[in-house]
Amino acid sequence: MERRTKIVATVGPACEDEETLRGMVIAGMDFARLSLAHANLDETLERLRKIRAAAEREGVVVGVLADLPGPKVRAAPFPGDGVHLDEGTVIDLVAAGPADASDEQRIAVDDASVLVELRADDRVALGDGAIELLVREVDGDRARVEVVSPGWAQGRPGVVLPAARQTTASPTSEDLRLLRALCAAEVDAVAISFVRSAADVDRARQMVGREGPMLIAKIETQEAVDVLDDIIATADGVMVARGDLGIRCTLEDVPHYQKRIIRTGVAYGRPVITATQMLESMVRAPAPTRAEVSDVANAVFDGTSALMLSGETAVGHDPVGAVATMARIARRAEEEFDYLGWGRALGRQQAVEAQGAPAQVRITAAVSAAAWRAANDADVAAIIACTNSGDTARAISRFRPTVPVLGATPSLRTFRQLALAWGVTPVLTDRHGTTDDIVWFAVQGAARRGVVKAGDLVAVLVGAPTDPDPATDTLRLVRVS
Repeated sequence: MERRTKIVATVGPACEDEETLRGMVIAGMDFARLSLAHANLDETLERLRKIRAAAEREGVVVGVLADLPGPKVRAAPFPGDGVHLDEGTVIDLVAAGPADASDEQRIAVDDASVLVELRADDRVALGDGAIELLVREVDGDRARVEVVSPGWAQGRPGVVLPAARQTTASPTSEDLRLLRALCAAEVDAVAISFVRSAADVDRARQMVGREGPMLIAKIETQEAVDVLDDIIATADGVMVARGDLGIRCTLEDVPHYQKRIIRTGVAYGRPVITATQMLESMVRAPAPTRAEVSDVANAVFDGTSALMLSGETAVGHDPVGAVATMARIARRAEEEFDYLGWGRALGRQQAVEAQGAPAQVRITAAVSAAAWRAANDADVAAIIACTNSGDTARAISRFRPTVPVLGATPSLRTFRQLALAWGVTPVLTDRHGTTDDIVWFAVQGAARRGVVKAGDLVAVLVGAPTDPDPATDTLRLVRVS
């Protein structure tokens, strides 16, 4: 069986050349992430072009996720491979100038207002919280801090203030400016940083509309966890952003939040990306730690739709090796996944959650559940989800069927977006005017791709192409002739 859990890899300075990008595509990159916290818009759009070109040359689909910077404060860049901040060292925090840099004696921050907000005895974290600074005194435009948890600082790490000092809403005005440009460039998905409520997602939705990129809500605050269902119901997908989540929430809660976010997101039919420090040691080392391997495998056991690489590919010494390693770990973990138990549990949950939902949602839930049961009871060889928006494919994907799932769509945008859906192989099709034609050509395409052969039984999910309020209302079991 092919790997079903998708891989999101961050593209940065270490992997933006043509050869490395093609190597990452071949190794298993399904979606590329572009972080606008570490690159400007022009650099991001150029990387988007290179990714699309690499995928086209390899003849595969690779989606692109642009990650908005959000209200997060960042340090000016540290030199080269970074510096080690030693315990007990006293450092100045200052406002960054246009071409400022940071080092082991002075950290420049890109938002001068944080220096006004800081108070003595505040604790400030760098990056994903491995480095902790204690504020000793604040003197106008400078704060003196002591390193209490040492570590290696490189790139432009986030400067994380105490929760009481974080007041800026998300998405910011700069996020919305970037979002407008990303929509024009037809990026496939956009991640919104520091979402705290469904209203944050709604503000972005007002700009992109329903035909724009998928909106991925990053869950990285306690406020977001507290209203998780509302956010997931509004967004098109979620990210378990464990770095900031581990700083802003009690650390020992993070594994439990991860399981809850994954379980809830999948139940709603939303792709869930598990992110941060998954193979962190591979930024410098040729192989991950045993703990990291276990972490990736356990995310697969949790049911995550996708696994994400950050610094491992963006600035790591072997981006292709990091992708290949994650693909091997995920494939091995999938051999032990309890597919039947997952589907049964989801089916019971769906029966409860569908009550009170819009009619088209209840219909799609019922028909996709029937398709999952048919895949088990009737020994079908594949499931074909015929879809315009991608919702039909994601609806069946959440049951984690053991047979191949094809997402057949006439929409190029949906074709790319389905690269993030667990277990779904996107297939670009022509647009047809009747249900019979949609089913016929979908099965024909599956046979042509070698997914099914003569005599196989195929389950096809489809809705009426002319329905103004679409729902997946038809399940057909078709014998391939």
